Amino acid sequence: MAPAGEAAQTIATLWWVMLAGSVIIFLGVVGAALLPLILRRWGAPAPRAMLIGGGLLFPGVVLLALLVAALMVGDRLSPRGEPGVLRVEAQAQQWAWTFRYPDLPGQPTTEGVLHVPVGRPFEVQVSSQDVIHSFWAPRLGGKIDAIPGQVNVIRLQADAPGIYRGQCAEFCGNAHAMMDFTVEAHSPADYAAWRTAQGAAR
Repeated sequence: MAPAGEAAQTIATLWWVMLAGSVIIFLGVVGAALLPLILRRWGAPAPRAMLIGGGLLFPGVVLLALLVAALMVGDRLSPRGEPGVLRVEAQAQQWAWTFRYPDLPGQPTTEGVLHVPVGRPFEVQVSSQDVIHSFWAPRLGGKIDAIPGQVNVIRLQADAPGIYRGQCAEFCGNAHAMMDFTVEAHSPADYAAWRTAQGAAR
């Protein structure tokens, strides 16, 4: 509920839209249940009108609007392989995360900490070398499964410098709760310095 990136903000907006839709449907159902009691003095509404209007048309219109909103959000969140997007490979294993940066000189790796620049989209290519895990940095966006023998891609972005907590969101064994990581979002200058330090270390 405290989004720090474009994807997370989009998901939060969809959450509020879905909540509003569910409240509208709830109030409609309660209203339809109370209507015969309120109008009993003047005669209850025709059952056919109640079924068609309250049981088909009303929820159908609201659910169709929610479906359109969800499809639009899903399209916006899909990775597109755009040029200039930083690629990071995230390898999951019981019970840790290894990050590799194929777009950087020397293709450095980090353990448990994902380094990214602020204000620039990045794609995380997630895979696993043992069981199914799930990559999730809640304040930056949604989650995606890490499946052995398969690479899944999620596109994220951090809007402000800081350290964002990440977690494996799929039960993966005894130490699942300890399988966390951090995303460290650097300002452009700090990220350039980090890149230089990684190159010097090699």
